[in-house]
Amino acid sequence: LQSLGCQEMTSAAEQTRSDIVAMLPRLRRFARALTGQVADADDVVQIAVERALKAVDQFQTGTRLDSWLFSIVRNAWIDEARSRTRRGKVFAPAELGEQVGSDGAAAMHAKLEADDVWTAMRKLPDDQREAVALVCVEGLAYREAADALGVPIGTLTSRLARGREALQIMLGNTR
Repeated sequence: LQSLGCQEMTSAAEQTRSDIVAMLPRLRRFARALTGQVADADDVVQIAVERALKAVDQFQTGTRLDSWLFSIVRNAWIDEARSRTRRGKVFAPAELGEQVGSDGAAAMHAKLEADDVWTAMRKLPDDQREAVALVCVEGLAYREAADALGVPIGTLTSRLARGREALQIMLGNTR
């Protein structure tokens, strides 16, 4: 009987690990919204996934894995930002030629619009950028995003409203 319980726990942990892998694109997108840089986002996701895998047994089955992981990503970025302030270093310099252009006017227009949005998002205060990234980009419900950020839902709502308004103003001025 004890071995059956242990086997079920192992199976749950394996499923959670598999679900973490499936979340990687969303984690990377959220990390990019936080960091503003692809390389930094990848590094933060790596740190967060390592932390999540070490603590996989602490995840409570039946709760939102995405909220748990977004919290870990956010905390990893906060830790890294604090560490950078103390040591004055960055993860890695931007790679030259990282962004390769594609053919076609539509593709170029879409890229320019996406660049405009990312540029505008980087100008938002951290709290507004986090709220916009979780709700508008990742599609979390307000309650889930508030839980991931550790704030009351009213606080999330006001950050989101201010962030959306600021983005509209910034993007409206560029078009």
